[in-house]
Formats: sequence, structure tokens, C-alpha cells
Amino acid sequence: METKRLLGIWMDHSIAHLMEFKDNRIGTNTIVAQVGEQDEPLNTLDESMIQNKEQNELSDYFKRLGEVIADYDDIVLFGPTDAKNELMNSLKDDRHFNKIKITVKTSDKMTENQRYAFVKEYFNSGE
Repeated sequence: METKRLLGIWMDHSIAHLMEFKDNRIGTNTIVAQVGEQDEPLNTLDESMIQNKEQNELSDYFKRLGEVIADYDDIVLFGPTDAKNELMNSLKDDRHFNKIKITVKTSDKMTENQRYAFVKEYFNSGE
């Protein structure tokens, strides 16, 4: 029997904490979004250019997360903002993710230990 690859992702629009759950242990990594970093002074960019740039940066952030998610069988996305829902929406139209179970849960800001406990509880409960 092949072991399922399990991943919990606590995320907002600035950072994603990735927690691989294996043998009742957690391995971690992070992906930082580059959203909102300015290459030029704000006064040289109009508002629509800034929004377009931020949207492209957010899209790149979700793409990087998608590349990681593709290697797993069961994912739980959680966090305090709509970022998890936005990521889910960007993934659900891609057939490469059809066989991956992805669940979205709402949570507050959490400490590292709280995030680990959330992931362990989620996967141990068999949801």
C-alpha cells in the first residue's frame, strides 16, 4: 500500500507555511510572496499599474504553491485571510489537481506550535 503524501499550508497573502505530515511528524518549509515590493518610487507608477503588478505577483505566488501541491495527495489550506480561497480557485480549474484532495479551513493567526497541532489533528482525524 502506497503512503499518501499529506501537506498542511497555513497561508495569507504574504507567506505560506508548508507542513508535510509524515509518520506523525511535521517537516516545514516556507514560501514568501513578493507582493507589494516596489522596484520604482510610487510616484512614478499609476494606481492601475501597481494593481496589475500586485496581481501578477500574487499569481506567481499561487503558481509556486501549486508546483509544491502537485507532489501531494491530500492538502489542507488554512489561515485567516481569503488567500486560501483564492489559491483554491486558481487550482480548481487546472486538471492536474483533480486527483488531489484539497480542503479549505478557516483559522486565526497561529503560532508555529498551533499550526503543527492543527495539521496533526486534521490528518489524524481522517477528515
